[in-house]
Amino acid sequence: MKKTSSQILVIDDQEDILFASKMVLKKHFETIFTLNDPKKVIHLLSENEIDVVLLDMNYRIGFEEGREGIYLLKEIKTFSPKTVVILMTAFGKVETAVEGLKLGAFDYILKPWDNDKLVSIVKSAVDESRKVKKKASTEEKKNTVFIGNSPNIQKAYSLAEKVARTDANVLILGENGTGKFVLAQYIHQNSNRKEQPFIHVDLGSLNDNIFESELFGYAKGAFTDAKIDTPGRFELAQNGTIFLDEIGNVPLHLQAKLLQVIQNKSVTRLGEAKPRQLNVRIITATNIDLKSEVHHKNFREDLYYRINTMEIVLPPLRERKSDIIPLAQFLLENILEKYERSEIVFEDKALEQMQKHFWNGNIREMENRIERAVILCENNVITISDLDLDTISIAEETNEDKQLMDIEKATIEKVLQKYNYNISKSADELGLSRASLYRRMEKFELK
Repeated sequence: MKKTSSQILVIDDQEDILFASKMVLKKHFETIFTLNDPKKVIHLLSENEIDVVLLDMNYRIGFEEGREGIYLLKEIKTFSPKTVVILMTAFGKVETAVEGLKLGAFDYILKPWDNDKLVSIVKSAVDESRKVKKKASTEEKKNTVFIGNSPNIQKAYSLAEKVARTDANVLILGENGTGKFVLAQYIHQNSNRKEQPFIHVDLGSLNDNIFESELFGYAKGAFTDAKIDTPGRFELAQNGTIFLDEIGNVPLHLQAKLLQVIQNKSVTRLGEAKPRQLNVRIITATNIDLKSEVHHKNFREDLYYRINTMEIVLPPLRERKSDIIPLAQFLLENILEKYERSEIVFEDKALEQMQKHFWNGNIREMENRIERAVILCENNVITISDLDLDTISIAEETNEDKQLMDIEKATIEKVLQKYNYNISKSADELGLSRASLYRRMEKFELK
């Protein structure tokens, strides 16, 4: 019988389970790895292209709630999204397995298993793995980064291509929705680290209580819920790239700890004393004016210079007028592929209005509006109404810069009045940070 070409990993703390599963599976699949220490899974995944993981839900006697398995599932899916995971659990613990399915597991099998059932589930998982990889490969070819022809965006990507070949730290600046994440991925994919992990961390979503444990990891027993030794995001990015998004939102007292890791190229897990060496490329991004934040003592100057070996500024969409229609067509093609639809087009008036629109949310706003329009449009034609564009447009004037400033002022004033000058709500709708909105209010004398 010809074996299926695939690599299977079985993780369980019981040696008899590992032995039995290997005996069954090696008759049908080419390569079987077994692992009795769940702490080593990320290292093994980094060195082998594993197609399917069979993951036990419990690793300590007396603890049968399956939380360790759920945690490991999240780690595996974060580190290697293309790897298909099958959960293994005892009868009576199906609820936890179902929770795992919601978090991205492919299926689950009850222990003790029926051998034929085990082989059947693993074969299905291997088929799923092939589908996932084929889809990812197709999307990678299809979703070629849209750069555009505007001089300012061409300059940004030219810088990115040059710096990608080095290990220099990169700071990406730009308003919300300008494509900072896409540019960070572009740098990684054009670097010598492209085969290694790319770990994205939204620093703006980490509160003070979990900042250190998420980024730096923790030892078992470091705090109440620290059930097993756990690597942080920096360790997960070892030999690859870590993208620290929204770095301008990190509070001052945590900036010092982040600086220490970047400066020493090492990380110390909570509850440990010995530092672990890092080989990680660091890319950061923010929509905040960090120079101004440094000047106002809200951002550490030494950290600013550590992350800013190379600074790349992404222009807002309103400064890329010649790219708006080609970008809209590019996004439409990708969205039609996603919904498995075709032959939907923009009406000419819709394209004209898109050219005039201010695009406060930049590319993200455009993508959201086009996706909404694809769902709503009739007769396969996207109209102005489908796009739900506002009526603010750019009138033809000789002084374009002054005109843009006037429109920006009018837009900000309109939103401020809408929310009765509630800064948080206004900033959120405008796609700005509070600090950026305050600076614009001061600039336009909107007090």
